[in-house]
Amino acid sequence: MTHGGDIFAIAAARGWDWREVADFSASINPLGPAPGVQTAICKAIHRIRHYPEREPKRLREALSKKWNVDPDSILLGNGATELIFFLARMFGGRAITLAAPVFSEFHRAFPRAHVAKLSKPETWLTEQALVVTRPANPTGISTGISALRERLEQSGEPLIIDESFLEFSGLPSASTLLARFPQLIVLRSLTKFYALPGLRLGALVTDASLIAEWRRYREPWQVNVLAEEAALAALADDVHSSATIDFVREQREFLMGQIEAIAGATPHPSDANFICVSLQHRAQDLVDYLLEGKILIRNCANWPGLPGEAVRIAVRTPDENERLLRAWRAFRCA
Repeated sequence: MTHGGDIFAIAAARGWDWREVADFSASINPLGPAPGVQTAICKAIHRIRHYPEREPKRLREALSKKWNVDPDSILLGNGATELIFFLARMFGGRAITLAAPVFSEFHRAFPRAHVAKLSKPETWLTEQALVVTRPANPTGISTGISALRERLEQSGEPLIIDESFLEFSGLPSASTLLARFPQLIVLRSLTKFYALPGLRLGALVTDASLIAEWRRYREPWQVNVLAEEAALAALADDVHSSATIDFVREQREFLMGQIEAIAGATPHPSDANFICVSLQHRAQDLVDYLLEGKILIRNCANWPGLPGEAVRIAVRTPDENERLLRAWRAFRCA
């Protein structure tokens, strides 16, 4: 399993201008950052000569209002991935189950984890901490709140829910259960929906007393001043957020319909800004063919929890989506 979004390294290795590459391997908001983000970054340039706050108070307060949680229940980080490895450090040798499929970095952070099936809650070990992703990566399927509540009622062990792509779904966060279940830990990303992956921003939401304990072991300055200002501007733009949800839904439905008509490809319903496609041929063959056309997609063949040949494609702009479809059809005719 490898992470997508390696556009700069791939372009450099092949001598390409990275701007000519269509990156469907990383699932980022196709509309890009909110219009005010660049201005906010430029206005904050003079602040880079100073250290940022150990953990930005204004950003935590903005997120607490957006997510309707106590600001003391939020721990900010340098992206969701950094926080995954921080959790691994805090959990030490604790037994943990991954309800697959999950983000590949969970497998790296917890290499000795037990792997269960996300689609079969009866396989989730109650005597271990559990990781669940909603929407799941790479399938885009969202586990219902009722199943999560049932798990929390059955086990006092930590339940980590990765909601990195939740904003695209329009579904409520599992953090609504936090008042009743302090063992709940919700992982959020501010880079996918708000299109800020190059700035790295993520957050953990859990019981305030646990956050206070964790802060004793956190390295300072995980969020730089430019990332903070960019996030504040993005969070304030509800118009851009609403437009993103509508745009992604429309383009996702368009891609689903077009891919269904391609021989050997079966797209699966998704709540996220990506689509998982099962294939009747080697996924690597499609990946290699598209790469020659400067199109990157994600190879998900035999991913834990997703048997068989499959790829994941991001939902991009209409022009990019048409470019992908033309190349995919040409592959089938080659």
